[in-house]
Amino acid sequence: MASLNPLAWWRGFLRLPNDSPIKTVGVALLVALTCSLVVSVTAVTLRPLQDANRLRESAASMMDMLEGLGAGAPEARLVALSTGTYVYRDPGTKTELPAERDGAGLGGREDVATVFELREGGALRLVILPVRGVGYQSTLKGYLALKADLNSVAALTFYEQDETPGMGARIEEDAWRALWPNKQVADAEGVIRIEVVKGAGAGVHEVDGISGATRTGNGVTSLLRFWLGPDGYGPYLDRLRKETGQ
Repeated sequence: MASLNPLAWWRGFLRLPNDSPIKTVGVALLVALTCSLVVSVTAVTLRPLQDANRLRESAASMMDMLEGLGAGAPEARLVALSTGTYVYRDPGTKTELPAERDGAGLGGREDVATVFELREGGALRLVILPVRGVGYQSTLKGYLALKADLNSVAALTFYEQDETPGMGARIEEDAWRALWPNKQVADAEGVIRIEVVKGAGAGVHEVDGISGATRTGNGVTSLLRFWLGPDGYGPYLDRLRKETGQ
């Protein structure tokens, strides 16, 4: 009867000739299992560090944007997206969205989001909204800053994307960011019109597209319209407009 001792099995395996098909397949399996284990352990171990790095990059991006606007540190507020009201706790719940309402391509959105307000002497100066959505080949994450009228763009910056280098990835370049200030997100009737167009933009609602990056530009348009709309920050911005008389 063959021994059931694992050590005996292992010794028998090692005694096999090096050109044995069984030994060749066994070694390949052992190498594959070892590599998989190392990758899995590394991924789990590094995830907290990666998450912390993303948070630092996000915060640094917003502070760079504010510095460029000559603005100070804003106040973070939790907002219930369905009502636009301030809340004091994030339940961590999400709302699934049907495809016809999911302009950002996220599948759903959180019920409570963090927004940032900059006030001077009690008067609202800036609102900074975290935005994200699907681009050409990655999820785009950034911040949209609106002026006190809640319709004029102060700045738009993206801090995380994996679009095509030299094309879609240019959304992080200063030259493209410089096209956004003073663009209007909605028309006089309140319809959201902001758009990245193909070629040169014309008028207050259009921003020049990037050559060869039409789908990235379409993604930016879609995510902004989503987050400025009724399933995003729309109720919150409507409430602020009423409070400020806009």
